[in-house]
Amino acid sequence: MQIFKKANFLIISLVGLLLAVSILTGCSSTPANSVELNVSAALSLTDALKEINALYTQENPNVTITPNFASSGTLQQQIEQGAPADVFISAGVKQMDALQTGNLILTDTRQNIVANTLVMIVPTNSTLGLLTLTDLAGDNVKKIAVGDSKSVPAGTYAKMAFDELGITAKVTPKEIIGADVRQVLTYVETGDVDAGLVYITDAYTSTKVRIIATAPADVNAKIIYPLTVIKASKNVDAAKAYIAFLFSSKAKAIFAKYGFASVNS
Repeated sequence: MQIFKKANFLIISLVGLLLAVSILTGCSSTPANSVELNVSAALSLTDALKEINALYTQENPNVTITPNFASSGTLQQQIEQGAPADVFISAGVKQMDALQTGNLILTDTRQNIVANTLVMIVPTNSTLGLLTLTDLAGDNVKKIAVGDSKSVPAGTYAKMAFDELGITAKVTPKEIIGADVRQVLTYVETGDVDAGLVYITDAYTSTKVRIIATAPADVNAKIIYPLTVIKASKNVDAAKAYIAFLFSSKAKAIFAKYGFASVNS
């Protein structure tokens, strides 16, 4: 009987040891040198970056990406005020220039990643018969949604387009200002406005709007998205590796899928 008791004790002890080893082994499977990257990116990049980030973290399980999507002007202000950010991707050069002037970025990491196109959209059921941006000056158009030109690059480009076409005085009283480009899209989708100006990438995400026209070519040529590593980043090497991935063929294919065009830095 004593022998059986000892045997049972040994078995129980062995099971306990195996469980302990299993637990420790499970813990050790957690990726070493785990890193959290805070990526502040223009709102128009939301869909493309979500897919790219999922792919990146799948290939790099030690990295967790925390995205912060907002208008480029808002992101600029957040970074200036010390908000955590490792990577910044702007929809406008102006916002990036401001951070560079403030000595808040690692200038050797600044590059241009993609380009976009500003387009005029209307609700799918619109019966106004609009064909060009100039038509926005007509009396039949009552409300036009645009981004805030002071903080939303798409709004800045819209103002440039109106100025170039000589219709600013006529369209300004009709403007409904959106806090970001996705809000402008929503205004058009819901029919709260007759038309709006958004990036083509945003228009592609909706079945409730129709693209009518594009902004003047010289305006669209200015729509470049620069990116950089933020100087205050505590994960500079990981941020640089992430940026390198954004220029990979895999990431470029995803950007193209959502309507972004490649650019030369």
